[in-house]
Amino acid sequence: MPILSVFKSTVLLLFLIFSSCKGQEKQDTSAELISEPVPEIKVAANRTEVYLPLLKDKKVGVVANPTSVIFNEAGYTHLVDSLLSLDVSIQKVFSPEHGFRGTADAGEHVKDGIDSQTGLPIISLYGKNRKPSAEQLADLDVMVFDIQDVGVRFYTFIASLQLVMEACAEANLPIIVMDRPNPNGHYVDGPTMMKEYTGYLGMNPIPLVYGMTIGEYAQLLNGEGWLENGNKADLTVVALKNYTHESSYHLPIRPSPNLPNDVSITLYPSLGLFEGTNVNAGRGTEFQFQRYGASFLDSSQYDFSYVPEPNFGSKYPKEEGKTCFGKDLSQTERMNEVTMEWIIDAYLNSVDKSKFFLTDGFTKHAGTPLLQQQIEQGMTNEEIKATWQDDLENFKKIRAKYLIYD
Repeated sequence: MPILSVFKSTVLLLFLIFSSCKGQEKQDTSAELISEPVPEIKVAANRTEVYLPLLKDKKVGVVANPTSVIFNEAGYTHLVDSLLSLDVSIQKVFSPEHGFRGTADAGEHVKDGIDSQTGLPIISLYGKNRKPSAEQLADLDVMVFDIQDVGVRFYTFIASLQLVMEACAEANLPIIVMDRPNPNGHYVDGPTMMKEYTGYLGMNPIPLVYGMTIGEYAQLLNGEGWLENGNKADLTVVALKNYTHESSYHLPIRPSPNLPNDVSITLYPSLGLFEGTNVNAGRGTEFQFQRYGASFLDSSQYDFSYVPEPNFGSKYPKEEGKTCFGKDLSQTERMNEVTMEWIIDAYLNSVDKSKFFLTDGFTKHAGTPLLQQQIEQGMTNEEIKATWQDDLENFKKIRAKYLIYD
């Protein structure tokens, strides 16, 4: 073949290869442009344009804790501080479990007082009374409720919400609920609370994980007539923006002292049941609700151990100072169900099973005495979960009426 023909053929081949690569590069770039970033979730507290008009010239009460914040370029500012700077006339702050600044241990009574940063009176809803009194509400025009929930029935902030709504309904006081994402809002699972066992760890016949934001749950309380005497509150829910129930949400502030990160929050529905046993679930360590263990579990069955010691989240942890044998779950990814596997494992490997259950406490957490009986009878995780299904389907029908988000 003449040299010129070879040269032309080579040039043509290189051109075709280069064109193909450029076309592929262009195609990939186009695909990247089509894929738009997911819009950032906007919490209700940040939607000041929606709720500030509702607070104008009103005497305001606020139910708040450390999670009640407005996010900004510097990070975040507490809602109370922000509202004061916007000339909202806050009269007092109501504080649920763990306190307004979040320093109280789980279950520890919180006293009334004065907030050192604002000078506002702090009224405890986890001390002498858990429900605001008529006298405490008498000088208010509106109540604002803004608490980060984690979507688990025995997490007490939804009980606080219900009692505040009841008090507001009785006092004819409007209540505004600022909505926040539920990090466990993407599924519904677990045993349903039986009416005869209702209490502060579960006030209504809902599953352990109910798959609703706190704003949606407020609507359910009102709509189903679950407030005391069937009263209905004058309720306004300030909704989230760009949120769906499938949204994955990282909590930038721990919602309580013993839920330090996303792993503990995703495990809490399952490991929280250990609160009704003598097994330690990580309290007294920096891995709360990311491990479990006890000195009375068979050490030959586990290659993991730890020693709980008092810390800021737990002054008197279970098994304090003892070597606990159990499992490390700190690498667990986001969960989509409640599992009984770990509590069954701990029970089966308990050397002295009479030490395992704190029956009254376990029933209050489970919402039913049946779960303890099922575990003691040797039922598997799958067999136990099968007994929940009818109740779950019934609840999902009720839940659907009050959902704000897809």
